[in-house]
Amino acid sequence: MQAWHAVVLGLVEGITEYLPISSTGHLILTSALLGLDKPERRDALAAFEIVIQGGAILAVLGLYRARVAAMIRGLLGRDPAGLRLLLQLIVAFLPAAIVGPFLDDAIEAHLFHAAPVLAALFLGGVWMLWLGRRDPAAGDALESLTLRTALAIGLLQCVAMWPGTSRSMMTIAGGVLLGLRAQEAAEFSFLLGLPTLGAACAFKLVKNLAGAGPNLFDQLGPAPVALGFAVAAISAALAVRWLVAFLGRHGLAPFGWYRIALTALLGGLAWGGWIQLGG
Repeated sequence: MQAWHAVVLGLVEGITEYLPISSTGHLILTSALLGLDKPERRDALAAFEIVIQGGAILAVLGLYRARVAAMIRGLLGRDPAGLRLLLQLIVAFLPAAIVGPFLDDAIEAHLFHAAPVLAALFLGGVWMLWLGRRDPAAGDALESLTLRTALAIGLLQCVAMWPGTSRSMMTIAGGVLLGLRAQEAAEFSFLLGLPTLGAACAFKLVKNLAGAGPNLFDQLGPAPVALGFAVAAISAALAVRWLVAFLGRHGLAPFGWYRIALTALLGGLAWGGWIQLGG
């Protein structure tokens, strides 16, 4: 992998990770367009696409350090609101933590390809257009979230294991569907990404280094991996700040239109033979 490949993939990861448009789906499609998804290095590339999510995790840790500090104080018995938020995140994280490891191999074998990604992008876009009819300012504050609602958001997050669906879409749209304001749902989604993406990143890295497929550092090189990680961190921080303000003004519908338009564009180009989306 060349340095500019790592920069492009890092930008795609950072910009799309917390937007409801599927970072994994965009990474798979970008890798295909760049000609990187060759069979002999597909396993290493899939690991790279998960590991650079660590950069996006660092971005949220920095931007939401006050919330994280409140949860730490809550764990020490000094902040009841912080403890309540921590318990909600744990409850929301559990479904993916239980189901994810069992489905990892099957998902990677059957769904890490362009066609399933395009299908998920389109269906998710339709769902977001339907939800986008709601007033983005309507709904409850994050402090009103219950453990039952947190669990429901966590169950919806499991649907996003299908690449192209988008973890952010399922958690933000799920939060709106369950009564939160769009901005509040986005904040909970960002915080839920800390344990979810952190666990996925660590699981994939340990699995790869333990010998499950070609070692990504040997196949792609340590420098490109580090570069992609750093670029993802910077671009994710910028994307999160922009998204919170955008959702408050426009809601989810624009992202639904984007997903549908991207599906139509790439599907049409591939059908016409202008691009190749398979490796």
